[in-house]
Amino acid sequence: MFSLKYLLLGIGLLAAVPGFGQQVAVIKFVELQKRLARQTDTTYVVNFWATWCGPCVKELPNFEQVGSANADKKVKVLLVSLDYASQLDKKVKPFVKARGLKSEVVLLDETDPNSWLGQVDAKWTGSIPFTLIINNKTKQRATFEQELSKAALTAALRRFL
Repeated sequence: MFSLKYLLLGIGLLAAVPGFGQQVAVIKFVELQKRLARQTDTTYVVNFWATWCGPCVKELPNFEQVGSANADKKVKVLLVSLDYASQLDKKVKPFVKARGLKSEVVLLDETDPNSWLGQVDAKWTGSIPFTLIINNKTKQRATFEQELSKAALTAALRRFL
C-alpha cells in the first residue's frame, strides 16, 4: 500500500509537468497576418521583441500586467519573438519560462524582415520594441516604435475599450 501511494503520486507529478511550460509556436508571417486580419471585436496588443533587446525585455512585464488587468475584456496580448528560429530551444523557451510569461508567445520564423515589415505598418523602420494595437471590427489601429511604460500602454489600450 505504501509504495502504491508513492507510485500514484509520482505518476500524478509527471503528468502535471507539461502544464508548467509555456508553449512557443514557430510561425510564418502569413499565419501572423491571418490572425491579425480576423474580423473580431477582440483588441490585439501585439509586441514584437527579442531576447537580446534590452528595452524589449524591460517592457515585457508591462504587457503581462496589462494583459492580466484586462483578462475580463476582449483583449489579447501576443508577444512575437524576432529571435532566430534556431534559438527556440536554447534561448527563447528558457527565457519565457524563466520570466513566467503567461501571454501567448510565438516566434516569427522569417529571415528577411524587409519582406514583411511594411505589411505590419508602412512607417515601421524595423526597430524593436514595436507594438501594434489593433481592433478590426472598430477599425482602430495604433503603433509604437519605442519602449512602452505600463502607464503609456494602459492609456493607449484604453482608447480601444
